[in-house]
Amino acid sequence: MKFAKTLKIWGGYGYSGPPLLLVAAAATVAIAIFTPLAYLFVRAAGAGGDRIGELLSRGKTIEVFAGSATLALGVTLCSAAIAIPLAFLTTRTDLPGRRFWAIATTLPLAVPSYVGSFALIATFGTRGSWLQLLLEPLGVSELPSIYGWPGALLSLTLFTYPYLLISVRSGLQGIDPALEEASRSLGRNPWQTFWQVTLPQLRPSLVAGGLLVALYALRDFGTPSLMRFDSFTRVIFTQYKTSFDRHSAAVLALVLVLLVWLILWLEYRVRTGAAYYSQSSGSSRVPPTIKLGPWKGIAIALCAIVSGLGLLLPLAVTVFWLGRGLSAGKIPVDTWEAAFNSILAAGSAAVVTTLFALPVAILAVRFPGRLTTAIERCTYIGFGLPGITIALSLVFLGANYLPWLYQTLPMLVFAYLVLFLPQSVGTIRSCLLQVNPQLEESARSLGRSPWQTLREITLPLVSPGILGGAVLVFLTAIKELPATMLLAPIGFKTLATQIWQATEDVAFTDAAAASLTLLLVSAASTLLLTRQKV
Repeated sequence: MKFAKTLKIWGGYGYSGPPLLLVAAAATVAIAIFTPLAYLFVRAAGAGGDRIGELLSRGKTIEVFAGSATLALGVTLCSAAIAIPLAFLTTRTDLPGRRFWAIATTLPLAVPSYVGSFALIATFGTRGSWLQLLLEPLGVSELPSIYGWPGALLSLTLFTYPYLLISVRSGLQGIDPALEEASRSLGRNPWQTFWQVTLPQLRPSLVAGGLLVALYALRDFGTPSLMRFDSFTRVIFTQYKTSFDRHSAAVLALVLVLLVWLILWLEYRVRTGAAYYSQSSGSSRVPPTIKLGPWKGIAIALCAIVSGLGLLLPLAVTVFWLGRGLSAGKIPVDTWEAAFNSILAAGSAAVVTTLFALPVAILAVRFPGRLTTAIERCTYIGFGLPGITIALSLVFLGANYLPWLYQTLPMLVFAYLVLFLPQSVGTIRSCLLQVNPQLEESARSLGRSPWQTLREITLPLVSPGILGGAVLVFLTAIKELPATMLLAPIGFKTLATQIWQATEDVAFTDAAAASLTLLLVSAASTLLLTRQKV
């Protein structure tokens, strides 16, 4: 869209640029995101030029860089292959029980990666796994190894594809059914309509969700550790834990930042200036339901396999350990306080993050330019960094400069904002791209102010993206471990920290109880998302 048109929408002739309030809010977010990055530069500088050169030129560093990059690419492609058909099946077809499948296929996002990876290892591991014990009477004494890159790919795909699923589902709900109806009236069959009309309109949602998946694959620590795969997060943690060398760990973290910037650059190149406007007065109509016919069985099988591996399998492992503990007379610890604290922290993060994501998304879509693009790109930096890196930088900042904020709930919520802001920005941005600016221009021509237009026209149309982004932030924040452990107030236990502590103490009954509570809380929040038309 031309810049002059955006000026007309947002107040017309009085503006010589984007609204100052939006720019100030978005710039504040960008500066906040750069705080951990500044810490990394300060720490890395302490390593010295010789040490930095040695670290960067090592073959191991190059190997880790290539492995992490290919893992992120593989997880993104596999997630897209799962999310696109699932989103279409649960929103546009007569899939039996599609509301149930919409919930079941979204819930793997609530499973902590370390819990899900442990479940996969317990089921498909080389020796002593459930599958190996089941096949042992048939002469199978050892299964192929699940460890390494393949295991990390499988686990991360199963527990990150919902990022794409929610984004694509929101995009499908924003497409004007008239576009598909026009395609069908011109003689295209449903398959041709999907590839030539629907899928191109989903490009913003695919890019936004795919970016989140790729960045999550780079920053996750639990899965690479359990799968014994040397990703950047595992190497950085090992460097810090074994040698307490924060300078070298910061250098490696900056290499990870470089990889994040490379992904952001590729995403920017893929994104074009094409228009995706599809919201109109007819967008509130329910799109026609596609009959699956003989494909119903295959569709149900796909939903069952994905939700079975991503949700039922971790749930079964958790119930197994809980039942084993209860049968031995062990009483699990009370999880109510931890559940309340988790909801309070994650809920606050969802609200705050959504409020700050709105100006960033509006500026990026309605006021495209170097400044607004740079601000939007900055929001993705924190999500690509390991939680422990962000937490350590905020510990340094709080302990030395902001002692009155150190180990308080606002500091923890700020960490969640830095880590998970892209989840909200991406979903809101993809929905906003589908809102035809002519609707906003019409409101302005009828005497509405810019903020009335935003409240009465724009926000209702992008509400699926706002809600989707808030749920994403909530579900991710509620299972965040490193940042919560280092920044939470003293005595502030959450479900994630309780699971970790119980696992460290080999108290699997307590860990199972906390895991089940976490899944129940996450299921309740997911219902808010699936109350939309599916």
